[in-house]
Amino acid sequence: MAEEPSQNTDPVDSTPPRVPPASRTRFGRPTGKDVVSGFVTGLFSIPEGMAYASIGGFAAPLGLWSGVIPTIFGSVFARSVLMVTTLTSAIALSSQSVLADAGLQPDDIGAVATLTVMVGVVMLIMGLLKLGSVMSYVSTAVMTGFTTGIALQIVAGVIGDVTGYDPSSHNTVGKFIDAFVHVDQWQGAPVVVALSTVAVWFIVRLVRPLRSLATLIALLVVTLACVLLRPDIELVSDIADIMRALPPLSLPDLAAVPALASGAVAIALVALAQAAGISAAVPNPDRSRPDTSKDFTAQGLANIAGGFFSALPTGGSLSRTGVATSAGASTRWSGIFAGAWLAIVVLLVGPWAGYIPMAVIGGLMLVIGGELIVGRRRDIALILQTSWMSVAAMVVTFVATTALPLQQAIFLGAGLSIVLTAAALARHGRLIQLVPQADGDWSIAEPPPVLESHRTTVLHYSGTGLFSEVNTVVEEWPDLSHATDAAIVFSLRTAATVPSATFFKAFRTQADRLREQGIALVICGVPPRYLRTLRRAGVLDDVDAANVIPASSTLMGALTTAYQRAEELRSEMRNTREQSHGNDTL
Repeated sequence: MAEEPSQNTDPVDSTPPRVPPASRTRFGRPTGKDVVSGFVTGLFSIPEGMAYASIGGFAAPLGLWSGVIPTIFGSVFARSVLMVTTLTSAIALSSQSVLADAGLQPDDIGAVATLTVMVGVVMLIMGLLKLGSVMSYVSTAVMTGFTTGIALQIVAGVIGDVTGYDPSSHNTVGKFIDAFVHVDQWQGAPVVVALSTVAVWFIVRLVRPLRSLATLIALLVVTLACVLLRPDIELVSDIADIMRALPPLSLPDLAAVPALASGAVAIALVALAQAAGISAAVPNPDRSRPDTSKDFTAQGLANIAGGFFSALPTGGSLSRTGVATSAGASTRWSGIFAGAWLAIVVLLVGPWAGYIPMAVIGGLMLVIGGELIVGRRRDIALILQTSWMSVAAMVVTFVATTALPLQQAIFLGAGLSIVLTAAALARHGRLIQLVPQADGDWSIAEPPPVLESHRTTVLHYSGTGLFSEVNTVVEEWPDLSHATDAAIVFSLRTAATVPSATFFKAFRTQADRLREQGIALVICGVPPRYLRTLRRAGVLDDVDAANVIPASSTLMGALTTAYQRAEELRSEMRNTREQSHGNDTL
């Protein structure tokens, strides 16, 4: 089984209800749909949690307990209302690797508790430091590639459950290739059960009043049929027996802290990377704004609490969130109910849950993965129509997500977003000539290749001040070598206040050249904050304060003032030259 993330999916009713701002509360009122979706999610957590714990080499019950306390705490504090915090396959495998590197065993409950709490502390610190803002550097194209790739991972992770054949490849795409190459080794019983589950789900979805119950009905109907017909398929009980018990207390082993410190950071990054796109994939039903940093904090608190109740490290799970939304989740109560229902089911009828076929879980995971991919169709279509750079970012991130560890894929995507943004800005940063008209208006023209003599030329810089724009601006700067009786008004009205040493250096070079050529320079429309930065950087040391016109409240007010000032300077320089010429003649 596998995992996860992210953005605009339509798992149940895609249009969330309109909730007046005044009626929104932190929790909202729990609904019947929340109770049902919580029950379905709790049932899913039994086979999924046990399977994930087992593939990580941990005792299967630890996977169950990872869906109780952490899920409840995560749902209480998360700003992504429907995010379900629980164990994922990637976290389980990462935890196994970290414990092995530290020389600790997966059956050392004290070490496991220490690791879980430490992962929570790292997440909490990252949340309090507002490091969730790093996700703002991840573009829609990158997030679409990332979340589509993880949705494909969800499907790839259940190939063994659906077909009875376990691919040997560790690569997501490789699993599909391996499975289809060995189609002759597929087992008929799990294939029929999985397809029957999908068919029942699809039929129930056609009945609108039952749409939100489709996942639960498919789970119960096909499971009951399998109990009666007894096909030769793997059951949840084949992974491990389910004991009737609540999560036992566990105490961290402080002696293990030094050995697990760096590994805790790595696991936190894996978990946060998986959860990063949930808010984009599953919007808040109440239309409230998600906060990635607050989600970091919520996951941190979930792990700190879970570490004392026998939970493995956990994080936001897109697959489990998809299950909840597909089952009709409408408030954060769905996640709270999911944790509570899991504990109740295990305590009261735990052994009965062992009759759930893994092929049924696999079939429903096919549905969840498919819903997540289909939910991104509009974003994919938009990206395909935007630019080749956006398409490249989406494709590269998708490939990386299916071939690399998730934390590497998301950071690669963020880096790619930044590089492509810088490249795009470099193309848009440019100079524009503004020409005064008789009626007092201004017309727009290309900057002159050679600065004209006997006039004031207005050059407007349109850009962000980013270092990558400098070459373009320098190339468009007019040739000054033959200009006389000239002045330049340099407008920065629409420039963003992004300080760049490279831009400042180029600006100062041009100012020095103008002074050497005897060409007057007036700077106008400078935003106050940018003006302070220019002065601190020494860029305006050789520019008279009277020749720096700050931005005004009217659109062209500073420009008009600057133009008049430049004309005055040209007149003063002419008079000075004429007087100097007259003195030389005498």
